[in-house]
Amino acid sequence: MHNQRLTQTQRQELKLSPQQIQLMKLLQLPIIELEQRIKEEIEANPALEESHENDDYEDNEPITEDTDNGENDDYNDEEVDFSKDDEFDITDYLQDEDIDDYSYKLQANNYSPDDDPYEAPIVNEETFQDYLNQQLAYRDLTEKQREIGQYIIGNLDDNGYLSRSVPNIVDDMLFTMNVSTTEEEVAEVLHIVQELDPPGIAARDLQECLLIQLKRHQEDNPFKDYSLSIAIIKDFFEEFTRKHYDKIAKKMEVSNRELKPALDEILKLNPKPADASTSGTKNIHYITPDFFVFVRDGKVELSLDGRNTPELHVSKSYIKMLEDFSKSKDTRQMQEAVQFVKQKIDSAKWFIDAINQRQNTLYVTMKAIVDIQEEYFLTGDETKLKPMILKDVADKVGLDISTISRVANSKYVQTPYGTRLLKFFFSEGITNEEGEEVSTREIKKILKDSVDSEDKANPMTDEQLMLVLKDKGYPIARRTVAKYREQLGIPVGRMRKKI
Repeated sequence: MHNQRLTQTQRQELKLSPQQIQLMKLLQLPIIELEQRIKEEIEANPALEESHENDDYEDNEPITEDTDNGENDDYNDEEVDFSKDDEFDITDYLQDEDIDDYSYKLQANNYSPDDDPYEAPIVNEETFQDYLNQQLAYRDLTEKQREIGQYIIGNLDDNGYLSRSVPNIVDDMLFTMNVSTTEEEVAEVLHIVQELDPPGIAARDLQECLLIQLKRHQEDNPFKDYSLSIAIIKDFFEEFTRKHYDKIAKKMEVSNRELKPALDEILKLNPKPADASTSGTKNIHYITPDFFVFVRDGKVELSLDGRNTPELHVSKSYIKMLEDFSKSKDTRQMQEAVQFVKQKIDSAKWFIDAINQRQNTLYVTMKAIVDIQEEYFLTGDETKLKPMILKDVADKVGLDISTISRVANSKYVQTPYGTRLLKFFFSEGITNEEGEEVSTREIKKILKDSVDSEDKANPMTDEQLMLVLKDKGYPIARRTVAKYREQLGIPVGRMRKKI
């Protein structure tokens, strides 16, 4: 028989409370999914109610720069051990002055109490053209450019394609609107309209529609390679439409196994980007930004979109129930009833607190991103984007990297230069010849410009592109050039050659 020896060890573990876990889950949700989550919670918990215009609940102050991030809030202040009924005091709830204040309004930072009430739009009542024009209004355009953009949007067919050529639009605007413009001006605005959502809108044919979508996917997912898919549509579209995949593989010098994932990505695209708006039976998947960034008088202003989220409070009828139960003579019945009602009230208060903390965390995180990338938000120039990783933002706001990651995931911001995923603003950095740290996005912009301006009859190799970047002060290896080129969706030199 072996002797057994008891040993004592000390181990440190980090355990999250249910309320902290609830906050982490809420942080991951974009605003549309958050609205659905709130509806589900209201249905599940009768102690949680949505306020209406005639309710006498005061709105909290708008979220401001100095708002507490809520990360260190102690949820346990409200917790009670239900097994200790003798320690429970119902007056803690009946005399709680904060009960009526457990309401909130997810209000954007730049709105005041004097603003007109906002009614959440009903999607089916908004035309597709209205949706595009609303996005166009956020772009920094001249009055003439805005007129051209609106005219282009007005000429999109039911599938979202531009039904008029650029020369025809020039003529149409002159004769029908007395607006004199040029093909270059129309083409420039057309490119801006094509940056709107849904991706692929305002294309002039299927090939352009698919290319727009693929390039958008590449921008939104810089760490995924779409270069092969882009090359197929750009250079072998006719073979693709005829399903001559063997010919494509042979010409591109790739195997069928390498070709298949690229084809699968193409088949996921929407050949009719506006089709969902023409049928009430289809779901419309428009991007709803969580943030809005404006530039006014040379200053960047940030707003948090929360006006579509209902204002919540703890049910007064449940508070009244506690009061009634406290007068009951049946102590056992009273304890059981109070236990149930109190649990629902606590759950409602925790949920409201988590929503408030979510909004506060979102705001301080986005504010830090705006502060770091202020030059970009002022100019829209991607080369002005500074190197920024999750840790940079986490250190600036005093939150955990995992929290920043949850905020940045699947969140969008509407800027004067288009709607962007928050991931767009993050990039690694390298040191140039002058010893300055620059963003890899700046290098990618120079790389793209170099390819755009190259002689298409004799396109540059990765080695030549490496030398171009080196001459501009960016000493990077050839394999790094190849990686950035692939992330940009640019095929190898031989695939870019044109006669």
